[in-house]
Amino acid sequence: MIVIGTKCQVEQTVTYEITAEALGSGALPVFGTPFMAAMMENAACTCLQSFLEDGQGSVGTHLDISHDAPTPMGMKVWAEAEITGVSENSRMVQFQVTAWDEKGPIGKGVHTRAVIQNDRFLTKCSAKLNG
Repeated sequence: MIVIGTKCQVEQTVTYEITAEALGSGALPVFGTPFMAAMMENAACTCLQSFLEDGQGSVGTHLDISHDAPTPMGMKVWAEAEITGVSENSRMVQFQVTAWDEKGPIGKGVHTRAVIQNDRFLTKCSAKLNG
């Protein structure tokens, strides 16, 4: 059973490789929004995985976030995901996601993940190659 209120956190230090300039999502060497989003999804995925059975995984289906403050290279950033809702059939899971740097909050939002059967999902995805 997936437990509402469960939290997970991931962290890293901002390096050039995860700046907006390096990715091309902006022109400045500051922590890039795509990387903040990825950290938020990573925290949610990690949080949910402990509740899943062998052969199950999850995929992101919705992400609605704001990136509210810049973070320079060399500063630590972290993202936290908290389970806030689970559908009746336990296939859709809602999260509150938040990100911080060493000076305070830098982003927030909501994220939804779908619980999937890994093999079935990959088979369906691969079928796209065959027309």
